[in-house]
Amino acid sequence: MKKIYILDTNVLLHNPFALKAFDDNHIVIPIQVIEELDTFKSYNDEKGKNARMVARQLDYHRTLGSLGIGVEMKNGGIIQVAIASSKHNSISDILDNVSKADNAILSVALKLKNDHPKKKVIFVSKDLNARIKADALGITSQDFESQKVDYDVLYKGWCKLDIDDSLIDNYYKDGGFMKKLPVGDKPPIDNEFFLFRGLSSPSKSAIGRYSGKKKAILPLNFEKQELWGIKALNLQQEFAFDLLLDDNLRLVTLVGPAGTGKTLLAIAAGLKKTVDLNKYKRLLVTRPIIPMGKDIGYLPGTKDEKLLHWMQPIFDNLRFLFGNEDGDKKPEERIRYLMDTNLLELEALTYIRGRSIPNQYLIVDEAQNLTPHEIKTILSRAGHGTKIVLTGDPQQIDNPYLDSNSNGLTYAVEHLKNKAIVGHVKLEKSERSSLASLVIDSFE
Repeated sequence: MKKIYILDTNVLLHNPFALKAFDDNHIVIPIQVIEELDTFKSYNDEKGKNARMVARQLDYHRTLGSLGIGVEMKNGGIIQVAIASSKHNSISDILDNVSKADNAILSVALKLKNDHPKKKVIFVSKDLNARIKADALGITSQDFESQKVDYDVLYKGWCKLDIDDSLIDNYYKDGGFMKKLPVGDKPPIDNEFFLFRGLSSPSKSAIGRYSGKKKAILPLNFEKQELWGIKALNLQQEFAFDLLLDDNLRLVTLVGPAGTGKTLLAIAAGLKKTVDLNKYKRLLVTRPIIPMGKDIGYLPGTKDEKLLHWMQPIFDNLRFLFGNEDGDKKPEERIRYLMDTNLLELEALTYIRGRSIPNQYLIVDEAQNLTPHEIKTILSRAGHGTKIVLTGDPQQIDNPYLDSNSNGLTYAVEHLKNKAIVGHVKLEKSERSSLASLVIDSFE
């Protein structure tokens, strides 16, 4: 028996292809959802694009029949646009403002539940409060979970193994584990790092990275590097540098809490590859424009002046790196020189869509605030020779419809692991300050 799914506006704005996830059932789109989508259609951001894509899908199905009655889809399901009426239920007695879009959408769900008591009626929304209200009304509700992963068991990109001391001796003697890999029953993942410690002598250790092409665990290529005045302060940062400096990798993801050095390491490696080695023609750093806390509203000035406020964390890292370099110029002057010569570009993520980005070192900071679809859009912008680095902390999300399990960064880590051109490291140790470390360890 087909289930009836009522889709909230935020589900379609989150993923315009959500209709396909339910297309073997009865999909109901409340007309208030269409109204809300209409307010987004003129936006030039990802929501605007998604709203237009959903409208085109609905318009296509409209040509096949009446959406008000219901139109059959390819997989045998039905898609319908429904209108709520206060005559058939008592929702107006329960909720103060039934004209409010969220409540009107719930009114449609309640009507369908009452009209089809023998069918499973499910309200799908990424709005937590809307799901709570639906549950209070006796309506089964759920989050849109087709692109979720479990952050608690997310792939770390590295692991520790205790092995026989003689194997560590052989590792250094042979230049890696070229034949039998001491990793147990679980096969290693391409570009996964290993920390080996001796069973008898824990102080005896070795580190390496697995190569799927060579079927071997090999020593790091870029161990003990110093880039723009900074060195790796812990083993996870060593792993990160090894990925960031490897030109064979096209995508690197760095995940970790505040102060672990994700952005700083990425920018330092990008400057090394772009400014010092001329491997890439430009270092492009971008981040989504999503405020933490209450938005301060419109900002005065030109585009560059507006951008300065949102990119301030990037400037902070650049000033720190340039402050470590010898020279007569002040950090601000050196940053301006690189920007004027087009070696360094700071851009809001809003302007990335539609661009082709060849031969550039692209860093996307705060990537945890992006949806899987937005991450896909960004990665598809990569032209020939471009390397992309995604950094972020999935436990600090400002997007109201994402969490640690559903954001695009987490999704990318889990679904792109074990690819030869992709590397990942989860950094766990904060190096920013003793206070930052204390807060991260102490706060839930």
